Amino acid sequence: MAKAKRPLRSGYTTGACAAAAAKAATELLLSGDRRRSVLISLPSGDRVRFKVKSKKLEGQWAQASVIKDAGDDPDVTNGAEIAARVRQVKTRKSALNVSGGRGVGRVTRPGLAVKPGEAAINPVPMKMILAEVQKAMSKAGGRSKFGALDVVITVPDGERLAKKTLNARLGIIGGISILGTTGIVKPLSRDAWTATIKASLDVAEASGIDTVVMSSGRTSERVHMEHYKFDKIAYVMMGDHVEWSLKETRKRPLKKIHLAAQWAKMLKIAMGTPDTHVRAGAFNVRKAVPFLKELGAKLPPKDYNTARDIFNSLPSRKDALKVIESARKYAEGVSGHKVIVTLVGYEGEVIKA
Repeated sequence: MAKAKRPLRSGYTTGACAAAAAKAATELLLSGDRRRSVLISLPSGDRVRFKVKSKKLEGQWAQASVIKDAGDDPDVTNGAEIAARVRQVKTRKSALNVSGGRGVGRVTRPGLAVKPGEAAINPVPMKMILAEVQKAMSKAGGRSKFGALDVVITVPDGERLAKKTLNARLGIIGGISILGTTGIVKPLSRDAWTATIKASLDVAEASGIDTVVMSSGRTSERVHMEHYKFDKIAYVMMGDHVEWSLKETRKRPLKKIHLAAQWAKMLKIAMGTPDTHVRAGAFNVRKAVPFLKELGAKLPPKDYNTARDIFNSLPSRKDALKVIESARKYAEGVSGHKVIVTLVGYEGEVIKA
């Protein structure tokens, strides 16, 4: 009997980790609390306990850190150390100042939730950090007793990790972003993808870009970049979220959209598939072949195994162009914008109408 698969495990956002580290550091500074765990509240009201990796005093600063556990989500920041440094400031009136230090990116372009010039700590994580530091202050005797505090969030490995993200393209330089709206990371989260898509479109719009490129993956995006040489800000990695992404562009004052994908994804788009990920349905040869024949493709009679097998069997380039045209009609119908479709071949060639 097959062993039942366990459910995928959720984890915590960089924002929740930063709030936990900030509270732990504040407790050490104000109360001398050296316990290696800290309890914080999530936006939902749920309370969760974090294990504290390090906790130490360095001169006037107290520092604490936690290790981000993203659960079963393949997050590039999984296992990253998220730290906070806290100190009292005698020269300022009672206030809390939260900033980003080493490994936390800085915003350089408009269109994001954080203004240019500020550390890339999104609004919900910022509220969480402030709330947890205030709790620690209240427990130790209140803000009137301790005055102002400086809180600096750092990610020791953040600059390296940021190279694996889209931060640089979004105008976030020097490190990762401190993110999260719920404090929870859900495995293979659709919300994380769509939030990035929306942010990419926001930055493009704020930068005056009126033509964006929606790509299904790294290869199709790279080939399109090499061929067209658009500004990098114009590129939006929609991944498998085709329908959602196209509907999101409908809200934008765009002149046109470029749609770039390789054959298997392009064929799914032409067939009107809203989500091209395998979890939403593996490539169905039995449906694809009749679809192509309806478009007029004269495929040789044989048993096809894969999308690539079908592509290699197309009698002429005109048959691929029929798929491009079908994908264009679908994309224009969903987005409401003029769409230019680029099919990227298996050898990196560009096939367009």
